[in-house]
Amino acid sequence: MTITISIDCMGGDHGPSVTIPAAISFLKKQADVHLVLVGPDDVVRAELKKQRAEAHPRITLKHATEVVTMDDPIEIALRKKKDSSMRVTVELVKDGSANASVSAGNTGALMAISRYVLKTMAGVDRPAICSIMPNQKGGPTYMLDLGANVDCEPHHLHQFAIMGSVLCSAMEHIPRPTIGLLNVGTEDIKGNDVVKATGILLKADHERGKLNFYGNVEGNDIFKGTVDVVVCDGFVGNVTLKAVEGLSRFVKSVFTENIFSMAGALLARKSLKKLNPERYNGASLLGLKGLVFKSHGSANAFAFEWAIKRAYDAAKYDVQEQLSALIAELMPPPPDAQRQA
Repeated sequence: MTITISIDCMGGDHGPSVTIPAAISFLKKQADVHLVLVGPDDVVRAELKKQRAEAHPRITLKHATEVVTMDDPIEIALRKKKDSSMRVTVELVKDGSANASVSAGNTGALMAISRYVLKTMAGVDRPAICSIMPNQKGGPTYMLDLGANVDCEPHHLHQFAIMGSVLCSAMEHIPRPTIGLLNVGTEDIKGNDVVKATGILLKADHERGKLNFYGNVEGNDIFKGTVDVVVCDGFVGNVTLKAVEGLSRFVKSVFTENIFSMAGALLARKSLKKLNPERYNGASLLGLKGLVFKSHGSANAFAFEWAIKRAYDAAKYDVQEQLSALIAELMPPPPDAQRQA
């Protein structure tokens, strides 16, 4: 089976100078993938020529006349730039021409366009951004939401937990991933009203055998590997993500201060690779009727290639089908429907 991935070549801080080399590199490693490169035809062809890949048999070009910039307001991206490379990339997923899409563009615009074009799954109020963090056990910790929803109600966090559990199960082949609710303490009495109420919902699911809820977890548990999935609102998640990225860069700078620290870094090279945020690039926009992955806007080619790989893996393991089936089974009706019943 050939997996087709659409790439927004113009997204991010560096555009085709990063996205196209990353795409070509990924094609060399995966024989069962076909890439659709989306952007202004002349710009994409010029970069392909630089990379000596003008006639690659597993590349298709899709012309798009407009580009969503990193500074474009959502309204402009959604209503005015209807032929943007970002939008066309997502539309290819909508019409079945691509199994998944990847963009390094404006996060707010990508979420708005994806939600408008693909719509949300039945039972999902809000899509969430989910990515992975390294942990001490050698595997990834899935974490969501990382910035799509800064203000959440308990049922939103409940939905995030279900979606994160399904994604982790599909990608990591874990039958019942453990779920932790990020809090300021592990005790049930800790946290704000939203977190406490969410804990009650998740406990009820655990008792019914629907979810494997571990309980409250603290920030340090993310990297201990205490649980497989960590759930929080987008405000907390985004702050955590940016803090982790900053710490990683700080550690890297410490190891390059002088010749002695560089020698230490050489000895610890294998371990330091685990801290490289580029290896964890590629966040899923969960809850949509299609696979959309978001790369960091500042990603280099190595990092963007990882985002393509995440999209490839999600398509390969039929994550979308599993999400659709299990969300329909696990997702409770929205609060309004419950009140009407």
